[in-house]
Amino acid sequence: MNSRFFPFPLNWRSRFNSRLRLIGSTAWGIPRLVAVWLTAHVTSVAASPCVVLEGNPVQGGVLWGQTAPDAEIRFAGIQVPVLNDGHFLLGLGRDMPAANELVVTTHDACAQEVKVAAREYRVQRIEGVPQQTVTPSDEHLDRIRRERETVRRAKAKRLGRDDGLRAVQGGFRWPVTGRISGVYGSQRIYNGTPGTPHYGVDVARPTGTPVLAPAAGEVTLAEPDLFYSGGTVILDHGYGLSSSFLHLSEVSVSVGDQLQPGDLLGAIGATGRATGPHLDWRMSWFNQRIDPQLLVPPMPE
Repeated sequence: MNSRFFPFPLNWRSRFNSRLRLIGSTAWGIPRLVAVWLTAHVTSVAASPCVVLEGNPVQGGVLWGQTAPDAEIRFAGIQVPVLNDGHFLLGLGRDMPAANELVVTTHDACAQEVKVAAREYRVQRIEGVPQQTVTPSDEHLDRIRRERETVRRAKAKRLGRDDGLRAVQGGFRWPVTGRISGVYGSQRIYNGTPGTPHYGVDVARPTGTPVLAPAAGEVTLAEPDLFYSGGTVILDHGYGLSSSFLHLSEVSVSVGDQLQPGDLLGAIGATGRATGPHLDWRMSWFNQRIDPQLLVPPMPE
């Protein structure tokens, strides 16, 4: 039974029958008592959600909530990890639909709708990118597939640490400050060929400018030269939330390193698919791409 269209808990029938046995079987009493019980139960379900969510309910945003520590949660096709104190995160991708189902299961399964506000994204044209990165050769395509699998495995880890939750609640810090040269969600056209949407925020600074950890986490990927992203570091903040730092000229960390906010992780460069030195900072909650700018204060002047 789909709880989106049936407003009672999944085990309502057994609970209902047990109540009938308790109140007896007088013909005049049962219909009235049943109507009272059903009315009260529907009102309680409709009046309050399964969980209270906080955060930014827009495409690219992050929400958080709290439930029983032993609850099971599903959202956007993902089995959501729950911290020991019952807190959890939800990431809202670039193209997240306006209405989404969140299912929280403790003793009963409870479903609620999560509404997500849409955003408008701008189109950006970039010329001068090496043509082999716009239309890679077969040899390069094999390399790209291998590298994407390596990145996917790094992002798929489920580290049991609450750094991401605490940082989302308290705010991340900018890994580098400077001119913002590219924004999340924009559609880029390389040499006239439409590319995939841009999932990060770009900060333009000279090559060699230090890049610092925006929050605590564990390094799950440290590669000096990936085809598209060049020098790349992935920092896992726990429970599916991670940061990626692209186009680095130097990678100063190794897989397994534990970083605190402000620790050095690399230096700005123009490696991989880049036309000039900048940091491309991206964030993910499992397979949902998050907008880092929604989690940091305004860029300092």
